[in-house]
Amino acid sequence: MKKEIVSLKNICRSFETQQVQALNDISLTIYQGEFLTIIGPSGSGKTTLLNIMSGMDKPSKGEVFFNNDKIDSYAHWVKIRSKRIGFVFQQFNLLPTFTAIENVEVPMFGIIKDRERRRLDASELLHQVGLKERLNHFPNQLSAGERQRVAIARSLANSPDLILADEPTGNLDSQISHSILNLLRDINLKKNRTLVMVTHNHEIAELADRVITILDGQLVKG
Repeated sequence: MKKEIVSLKNICRSFETQQVQALNDISLTIYQGEFLTIIGPSGSGKTTLLNIMSGMDKPSKGEVFFNNDKIDSYAHWVKIRSKRIGFVFQQFNLLPTFTAIENVEVPMFGIIKDRERRRLDASELLHQVGLKERLNHFPNQLSAGERQRVAIARSLANSPDLILADEPTGNLDSQISHSILNLLRDINLKKNRTLVMVTHNHEIAELADRVITILDGQLVKG
């Protein structure tokens, strides 16, 4: 029997005093080790759905479960995000005054108290994503593809169950995008990490185990 990682039950999300319905009655279950892509046009609700999966946004109606545990408080979400969820963003979101290895260490603060342990773990993660020669480089000394690899290493910092990627290749050319996608897929398969990726690119979406389509805040396929 497949293990459920995230389960959404009848999720609705409204903005601007109910004038904009970003999500409308979404129910979705995501399983351990699955690679799921969420596709749809701009403004369809893809990122909102991703944010609700991670507790970065709160549904107007409905319930969210993580590992079959109903999550209904901000404090609970903070704990889960710090230990169980990794994030990869389109804009990389690296700290410009931190080196590559320091950026990877950031999610470990408060989780791993020993500084040397943090440094060793961060170094190993950067080795895994092919950046063993870039540990002490700052983001502005790295290419776009290298910066995204740092972001992927950072997303793995606390061995999360779930990796959420929001248009992770949106700012990359096709060749670099291909290498980043291969890296994420490799992590998904070899480490059995659940990967959920938002994209507008149908070719990228079709690489996943399962594709869902969001249109005007509603699940139309999946």
